[in-house]
Amino acid sequence: MSDSLVKRLFDELEALPLIDPHTHINPHAAASKNLADIMGYHYYTELAHSAGLAKEKIEEPGISPKEKVGRLIPKLSTIENTAQYSWLLEICQEFFGFEEDRITVDNWEKLYDQADQVLAQDDWEQQVLKKSGLEQVYLTNDFDDALAGFDTGLYVPCLRTDDLVFHLGKSEVRERLSKATDRELGTIEDVQAAIRDLFTHFTKNGARACAISLPPDFSPTLVSANTVAASWLRLGNGEKLSDCESRELSQFIFWQLAENCAVFNLPFDLMIGVNRRVYEDGVFQGQDLYDKRTSLIQYRQLFNSFPRVKFPISVLTTTSNQELVSYAWIFPNVIANGHWWYSNTPPYIESDCRTRLTAIPQTKYVGYYSDMYKLEFALPKFRMYRRILAKVLAQDFVQDRGWPEDRALELGKLVLRGNVESIFGG
Repeated sequence: MSDSLVKRLFDELEALPLIDPHTHINPHAAASKNLADIMGYHYYTELAHSAGLAKEKIEEPGISPKEKVGRLIPKLSTIENTAQYSWLLEICQEFFGFEEDRITVDNWEKLYDQADQVLAQDDWEQQVLKKSGLEQVYLTNDFDDALAGFDTGLYVPCLRTDDLVFHLGKSEVRERLSKATDRELGTIEDVQAAIRDLFTHFTKNGARACAISLPPDFSPTLVSANTVAASWLRLGNGEKLSDCESRELSQFIFWQLAENCAVFNLPFDLMIGVNRRVYEDGVFQGQDLYDKRTSLIQYRQLFNSFPRVKFPISVLTTTSNQELVSYAWIFPNVIANGHWWYSNTPPYIESDCRTRLTAIPQTKYVGYYSDMYKLEFALPKFRMYRRILAKVLAQDFVQDRGWPEDRALELGKLVLRGNVESIFGG
């Protein structure tokens, strides 16, 4: 495989403007204010904690941003081997003029001060968007977000529904839903109407997807309104539901979401396989892990029942990826979506990318999303993916199959950008 071929493909892919179809960006504070905003990303705090830094040192109330960075810096030497460290170094080099190849206890304060000067610029957010080649950034919005005060053409709303499905048994969540929709929720029919109101509100404000993160043991099943009506009334009376009743309510709400995705023509973005609070003493956002119980066979009724709904699916393991590839191979409405969380390192990405590109229709693979909390992470994360994509295109398609270079490049552009537009309506 020619290094020059890989570089040519990468350079062309690097020039392609992007739509990032899944992030956790706050559109009111999209860019970082200091280096602590960047190093406070859970990847760095959880890795530093894993390497021995006490949780109390990371999360001590009242510590200044600079003090927090100073406490994390000594542990960077233990994670220099990781992809996450390479993102941090690339951010510092590309955005802050950092010229060294390691961030150490001897140079970090100068870097911190350099970052402060750069990040203080009035147009910094626009600079980051331009340098990163971002044309649109999809958000993760709570169901009661106002969706006001920002450009929804740039920062595209997405209805996140975890609380509705898994926490509607909590009175505070029901109160939020009632307030957001200006509805009393006395009956289960009121709940159905409230969910419809949410979809109306979000789609009027340019939403492009509904999304949810799902545990390994969840199985979407059609549950009727009659089945959960009595349980809902009991909740309203302050009674606690049994585990069976809570599960049925979750399944009912989930099915309502799928039905509304069909009505409002929204993709239903499923992120499957997360167990919450496995490591109970972990740092913030560093407690959740996956296991191998996840199977897409649990979703067969859903996929069969809603053939017009597109289901972009993210999974966390290579074995799950093989199953996802087989479902995307067969089901027209199942789409392989990005390289999520614990699969978001080069060896896993390369393997999963290769299997997707060589086994499923080319229109059914959304290459990458950043999952970022701050804009500065788009550049190194997408660049990592584009390097891998260029390598796979060069080896598997140009070299092994004899494709012309421009044909391989068109495939890469489809995966990076074209499929996002066709699947999410960008």
